[in-house]
Amino acid sequence: MMRRPRLTIAGLGGDTGKTVLSVGLCRLWHTRGVRVVPFKKGPDYIDMEWLSRAARHPCYNIDLFLMSADQVFSSFCANTGDADIAVIEGNRGLFDGLDVQGSVSTAEVAKLLRSPVILVIDCTKTTRTVAALVRGCQVMDPDVLITGVVLNKVAGSRHESMVRQCVEYYCNVPVVGAIPKLKSMRFPGRHLGLVPPQEHPDSEGVLQNAADICEKFLDMPRIWDIAAHAEGMRCSFECSAESPQLKAKIGVIRDAAFQFYYPENLAALKRAGAELIEFSALSDALPPSLDGLYIGGGFPETHAAALADNEAFRVELKSAADRGLPIYAECGGLMYLSRELEWEGKRYPMVAVFPADIGVSKKPRGHGYTVLETTGANPFFEKGTIIRGHEFHYSYIKNLHESGEYSFAFDVVKGDGLGNGKDGICRKNVLATYTHVHAAGTVSWAAGIVTAAMREREENLSFN
Repeated sequence: MMRRPRLTIAGLGGDTGKTVLSVGLCRLWHTRGVRVVPFKKGPDYIDMEWLSRAARHPCYNIDLFLMSADQVFSSFCANTGDADIAVIEGNRGLFDGLDVQGSVSTAEVAKLLRSPVILVIDCTKTTRTVAALVRGCQVMDPDVLITGVVLNKVAGSRHESMVRQCVEYYCNVPVVGAIPKLKSMRFPGRHLGLVPPQEHPDSEGVLQNAADICEKFLDMPRIWDIAAHAEGMRCSFECSAESPQLKAKIGVIRDAAFQFYYPENLAALKRAGAELIEFSALSDALPPSLDGLYIGGGFPETHAAALADNEAFRVELKSAADRGLPIYAECGGLMYLSRELEWEGKRYPMVAVFPADIGVSKKPRGHGYTVLETTGANPFFEKGTIIRGHEFHYSYIKNLHESGEYSFAFDVVKGDGLGNGKDGICRKNVLATYTHVHAAGTVSWAAGIVTAAMREREENLSFN
């Protein structure tokens, strides 16, 4: 049994204050010299980046749809070996999932990890009913360890006192914090959720603001005590003394436009033998001698002008794709590889690997978990491979030219994809999809990219 102090921050729904609390705790403990490892339940890159910056440590994703229970448990154990404490931010409501049983909910993750749960509740225009909500969560599943409650948006000292007394009397659970209605919470949002820290003009100020809120309004010693008394975990590890043999140089476009990468995915590529070379599509040239390229998701629409202005890079990338460079692109990467991107009434030239244009709606065109079946030829996945992932995009493909220059790799079993039941558009050695995958759950993903890159490298060596 190994000691793993940990907390799960959960709510009764979205926008209850979970992120402010999770980020604030991470930053406050970090400034006190505590080694904090953050986790995010549910597919979410933006919250993960805020948590990473708050803790000054990579944030890991744990999700029971994207990976198995064993994979979630193993990931948590592997990534908390040197942690003083782990902070797990839930998503949506505590019991919300895809079915009646809530099989992929925050509650199920908390039970799997035997993690104490701090429940954040919006107390706007309620008093005694807050206790009923907490009691309902306790009765809903007694195996969920609800060990503390934070009251959010309390109207004043009388309001706080009444709600606190009700919760502690009826639920026998401590109130470990009460946050008043604040105008100073500095987490502005936009499409796809929060503004990413890469684009926020004062991200450090936002993090400090969240830490100040926690320090002022939460019972930090009691919260620490709750985490410290989490039961031990029976963790086991497979260790290898050997470093992976470097097999291929794989580029990763990583900048303000393309920022959605799970750290586990990058680590999986390295374990598979990739040397990762990061660079920017906004300002750099394409690095020489790449064997493959990975373009993650992000916000190419808000950086469309800068991407279009770096014409030399776009020409180089198109030429590399035409020569057969293996390229794997997700969501924002797909948008960048299109012919043209229309955003806020203006049109911007993109890389033009695919004969299609991209529009952006005011409402999501795809949002939620996805299941894909690999049915078409492609550089990275064997036919028959089932991929579980997620999508969240306002963009959509339009003006797709009907030619024989592309094909589709996936049939959509669940989700929206590119439309008409398809996802994964392919041309030569390029595959672009609206689905984001997680390497822990899609175990063939990293090996597929490195293998394709190795083939490219060997063909170039034999040609030369």
